[in-house]
Amino acid sequence: MTEIDDLLAAYDQQMRGTPPHPPAGVTYEQDGPLLRIVGQFRGFVSAPRDVGVRGGELDRLIIRQRDYFAARGEAVEWKTRGHDQPADLTERLRAAGFVPEEQETVLIGLAKDMTAAPALPGGVTLRQVTDDGDMRRIAAMESVVWGQDWTWLGDDLIARVSAAPDQIAVMVAEADGEVVSAAWLVFREGTEFAGLWGGSTLPAWRGRGIYRALVAARAELAVARDVRFLHVDASDDSAPILRRLGFRSVTTTTPYVWSPPQS
Repeated sequence: MTEIDDLLAAYDQQMRGTPPHPPAGVTYEQDGPLLRIVGQFRGFVSAPRDVGVRGGELDRLIIRQRDYFAARGEAVEWKTRGHDQPADLTERLRAAGFVPEEQETVLIGLAKDMTAAPALPGGVTLRQVTDDGDMRRIAAMESVVWGQDWTWLGDDLIARVSAAPDQIAVMVAEADGEVVSAAWLVFREGTEFAGLWGGSTLPAWRGRGIYRALVAARAELAVARDVRFLHVDASDDSAPILRRLGFRSVTTTTPYVWSPPQS
């Protein structure tokens, strides 16, 4: 096996089961090979590398997830990876009305190799935050970045910090009291991994080392907790930066989303 094969095998084994510590109001449900997460801003379905069923049985499994969330009036995301089996999984998701969102690259790196931080731009500081108000400031910043209402993110971060404060570390980069970037580190109890999430930056502050500094700050927190690997679902903008730092591409990930019809 190659190094990439080893990293991917570890990822599949350790990162695709049931996450610990659901926030208040969030429940985990098993449906055959699938983990169904209920109670977030939209439903979520996670599957093993090989879902284990084929043909009509797979179609019925997919439709059951769609119909479950349709009855709740909610959208649902089925998270796929580029190496998932069977090979026609995404074709069958499309046939059931699931629509692919933007593909990202799954990258894995050694935490200890990611702690070197660049100098921050003048006037920019990093801070770990836990207050509800800071989570809502992050959501407001993300709403500007993405041009959509991301209020749900503030609620999600608040709930996750409340449920398991030692399993998530949220950081902001600030300038003159304004949140200009934010990112968080999610520990995965019982594994060698922690995940890097967020990392969005206001357009005026991009290309100035803030994203890289947030990676380094979170890597330091991970090393302090004896985490071996960091993983990232990286956009096309972030992936080149992370590769230069030493992260390795192991597969791709694409959310397939079903949404209720608009009334």
